[in-house]
Amino acid sequence: MKYFIATYGCQANKADSERIIRRLENMGHGKTDRIEKAGLVIINACSVRQSAVDRVYAKINKFKDKKIIIAGCVLPADRKKISAKGGSASSEKSNIIEIWHPDEYFNRAPIHSSKTSAYVPIMTGCDNFCSYCAVPYTRGRERSRPAKKITNEIEKLIKNGCREIWLLGQNVNSYYDATGNAFFNSKRGRLIPPTAGLGIRDLKNAFPMKFPVLLKIINNLPGNFQIHFLTSHPKDMSDELIGAIAGCEKVSKEIHLPLQSGDNAILKKMNRKYTIGRYKKLVKKIRECIPGAKISTDIIVGFPGETKKQFGNTAKTMEEIKFSGAYVACYSPRPGTAAAKLKDNITRQEKKERRKILMEIIAKENKF
Repeated sequence: MKYFIATYGCQANKADSERIIRRLENMGHGKTDRIEKAGLVIINACSVRQSAVDRVYAKINKFKDKKIIIAGCVLPADRKKISAKGGSASSEKSNIIEIWHPDEYFNRAPIHSSKTSAYVPIMTGCDNFCSYCAVPYTRGRERSRPAKKITNEIEKLIKNGCREIWLLGQNVNSYYDATGNAFFNSKRGRLIPPTAGLGIRDLKNAFPMKFPVLLKIINNLPGNFQIHFLTSHPKDMSDELIGAIAGCEKVSKEIHLPLQSGDNAILKKMNRKYTIGRYKKLVKKIRECIPGAKISTDIIVGFPGETKKQFGNTAKTMEEIKFSGAYVACYSPRPGTAAAKLKDNITRQEKKERRKILMEIIAKENKF
């Protein structure tokens, strides 16, 4: 059967789609880039924002004559609504034949869409439970891939000509591999290639292995390539990690560090676990240790109860920090999250106006 795959959401969903494609190809299906020619449509969905869910509804309504598989980050409440859009699960008229959870393909081998750039998931899920975020309810709690599986995948990519590796996770710098001593030579009592050259401190921190050591191991793999990673939580951006980024020549000095709000009261309501003062100190430390570092961010405008003064604090913070880029989103309540219980009292128009102001600040700071 010919299949068409539509992907919504972040880079993690794009990486998952590459693994879904492998599964479909192994089942004997062939890909088409024209949805009209497909008998099977896979929608890799995203419940993180309502706009993405609305696009899924539109696809289902438009192609009721086709069999549809829903995959990706889908909240339980959205699963029910999506199933209803396609017809009852027990009805012969239902065109939704299956709903796949992200666990279906987290550890599957992918078919990469590019030969020179590749997404490599190293962990999935999140334990932070930010009050606005759907991820803990769609992808579950944090789980990390064994370091050896990650490096094996990257070694194959490099051998095949890949020059850009993107390490992915909902909170990538909380990576934690407690699976064993895949890189440890017990007879010699030291780390073995490709980890040769790591220091004594790295050895002590290698098991369970955390993200800074994993970065150094990947950096030591032979080949001409660059390492990027997404996405970091400020509370987990440790001195050790900053040092690893600074010292690894293959690691990009472009760091994505979501701020979300420039007001302490809003940050507390968001359950972000840091203050503006702490965030600014972190940015200062990064720029001192990594000269020329580019720091981008995420911002949410119109969070429930955000006053004009609180929004003004965000605007001031953005002007002060001078981010290299920002993704600014208008808040939309997600079912099941803590923030969904709060009154969404900022109008859609006000959210758009606040977003416009922040985008103008970013544009002004990045004029060449």
